[in-house]
Amino acid sequence: MTPFLEGWVGNPSAIHTLGQEARDSLAAARAKVGRLVGGRAEGVVFTSGATEANNVAIKGVALRRAGRHVVTTAIEHPSVLTPCRDLMKHGFEVTFLPVDPAGRVAPDQVRAALRADTCLVSIGAANAEIGVIQPWAAIAAIAQAAGVPFHVDGVGAVGRVPLAVEADGIDLLTLAANDLYGPPGVGALWVRPGLRLIPQILGGGQEGGLRSGTENLAGVVGLGVAAEVALRDGPAETARLVELRDRLTEGLLASCGTVRLTGPRVGRLPHHASVVVPGVKGESLLLALDLVGISAATGSACVALTGEPSHVLRALGLDSPVAEGSLCVTLGRWTRAEDIHVFLAELPPIVDRLRAISPLG
Repeated sequence: MTPFLEGWVGNPSAIHTLGQEARDSLAAARAKVGRLVGGRAEGVVFTSGATEANNVAIKGVALRRAGRHVVTTAIEHPSVLTPCRDLMKHGFEVTFLPVDPAGRVAPDQVRAALRADTCLVSIGAANAEIGVIQPWAAIAAIAQAAGVPFHVDGVGAVGRVPLAVEADGIDLLTLAANDLYGPPGVGALWVRPGLRLIPQILGGGQEGGLRSGTENLAGVVGLGVAAEVALRDGPAETARLVELRDRLTEGLLASCGTVRLTGPRVGRLPHHASVVVPGVKGESLLLALDLVGISAATGSACVALTGEPSHVLRALGLDSPVAEGSLCVTLGRWTRAEDIHVFLAELPPIVDRLRAISPLG
């Protein structure tokens, strides 16, 4: 990315040599992202991140088609749920499918929810708070048979689990660079070539007319490199993380008294462990962990900003006092076995101390 941040870089829309060089860099990144998701490069639309991509997908499809009914689930990211609710203000109906206690939606639920006026199905590949992986290929087949476009929020899953838009029958896929160790503030939406959308940002017609505005060239190049590395290293890294995750999960359940796993034991993201710790407030737990150099979360970072109880944990049937003890731990490229050991040594005394002073006790 450095040459694009420090050098004399042209505008990809310009016709001079510098502009052509910028276009070539843009095209190379587009091809890398396309290869990562198993789709044609011309389907890749660069955006400012996953939130914009989700909005373009949901509103762009719904406002284009004749039907006025959308199907999604109750545990989607706010950047999916909020545009869906916004469509409701404009006369659309939205079905928010419930999930089972592990957070999974059954393909038959999707089939039963489809109507003659359904214009879009939008279901995430994996949930960032509880790590559950949804059966997107089976859902895609159902949507395809009904002639309904299928959008997948792939953040968290892309680069970590096998996913191929063309082979899996996905019509629109969202991804974010920062979830692939790339730069924040850039993402992409893959759109099946031939599927027509109404653009949400109008202007000079960049990105095939679907996302006007001069491209963030440095960010896009960074996303391209991140996609290339994820495609190269993904299988080996996934196997390594699964082993560490399982060790971490078993340690969490064994070391802190009454602890409940959220999400499934199997069929979850390879780098993701999440539990609820009754009698402890999640925020207090995070602060105490931070003081000993451990960064964790109570769920999705975007959800944490609202200060509201997790809609995902409520959808699993957890009441607010229990859900307040949510702890989400994710592993990454630099996590090693000794880090798991340190975490499992530091956590139990923190939990004991917090439980002793907690009004939730």
